[in-house]
Amino acid sequence: MSTSSERRRAFTGPIVFSHGFRPFFLVAGIWAALALLVWTVTLATGNDVPSQMTGADWHMHEMVFGYTSAVIAGFLLTAVPNWTGRLPVVGWPVAGLTGIWVAGRLALYTSEYLPVFLAPLIDISFLLVLGIVIAREVISGKNWRNMKVLVIVLLLALANIVFHIEAANGSAYSGYGVRLGIGTIIFLITLIGGRVIPSFTRNWMVRSGIQKLPTPMNRFDSIALAFGGMAIVAWVIIPEFTIVRLLNLIAGGLHLVRLARWSGWRTLAEPLVMILHVTYLFIPIGFLMLALGGLVPGWSGPLQIPHAWMVGAIGGMTLAMMTRVSLGHSGRILQSSRAIVAIYLAFLVAAVFRIASEMFVAADYLLYISATGWTLAFAGFVVVYFPILTQPKK
Repeated sequence: MSTSSERRRAFTGPIVFSHGFRPFFLVAGIWAALALLVWTVTLATGNDVPSQMTGADWHMHEMVFGYTSAVIAGFLLTAVPNWTGRLPVVGWPVAGLTGIWVAGRLALYTSEYLPVFLAPLIDISFLLVLGIVIAREVISGKNWRNMKVLVIVLLLALANIVFHIEAANGSAYSGYGVRLGIGTIIFLITLIGGRVIPSFTRNWMVRSGIQKLPTPMNRFDSIALAFGGMAIVAWVIIPEFTIVRLLNLIAGGLHLVRLARWSGWRTLAEPLVMILHVTYLFIPIGFLMLALGGLVPGWSGPLQIPHAWMVGAIGGMTLAMMTRVSLGHSGRILQSSRAIVAIYLAFLVAAVFRIASEMFVAADYLLYISATGWTLAFAGFVVVYFPILTQPKK
């Protein structure tokens, strides 16, 4: 049987379709910058997007189910072959999946001019087709322990369907669909991040001669994941119940301790590693904001989506993984450059100012600073990583 590297050498099409992370990270970066720029201009001018969704719903949908689903697809199509021992999905299947995703973005943005059912149908099909592809690889490889990844993809697909139903019947901005989508993604980050962050940190520390290594995954991590999962489920279903605040308070504390056990402060010399710890910090912050929302002056209530999760954890962790995975899987050295550091700094401006904007009423300038930082971060990613994602290593 040929190896995956032999299959990649035999691939004769455009190199951008030679591995799943290449097209999906590229389009994700482009859309993250472009979609937020469109939304910012829309807010500033008082216009609306030409979509059947309200502007706020379109913005929320495209950040959660548009941008993030592309990153997840790129990550899974890259990681699943390592888990299953099977050859990676390359070529026309990857091009086809990318085409479905792009069609979904165009259809939803212009859905005002399309039949009511068409844009949601195209958009919903992407995660369902991705789920079929992942299921085929996991089942064929008999890698049953990673079936939970398929469950997460299907949960995200279900959340997207619910979002479309809610949007068609009024507004989905604070509905079940978006909470289920964000909750699923946050749990995915806690699950996979708990494996890769201490692993990447340990590898870097060993190479750097640092003796105090991260605490390996043990029962404490299982407890943190369990309380995090319960808090998320409760927030999705019954967000305003008092028990939800308590669960989020406990989950926030546990995940703060979990993060501290990984000794991230020792990785300041390598931003590619440090950024993973910084962005994970926004997960316990999000839990604590849900626990204290409406009680602390300026903090939104439990029905609101904490931007510590939306911008900080989801935006930051996906950006951190894209910058790292793109280097490692394209044969480049895993070392940050000044351009990568600038990308991370622009993102941190976006995250900090977006959270701050939730605490100050009528402080629109904070929103615009955050949007500028976000757009610069992802536009910078596209510029810096375009040759990495579309050209072979020289």
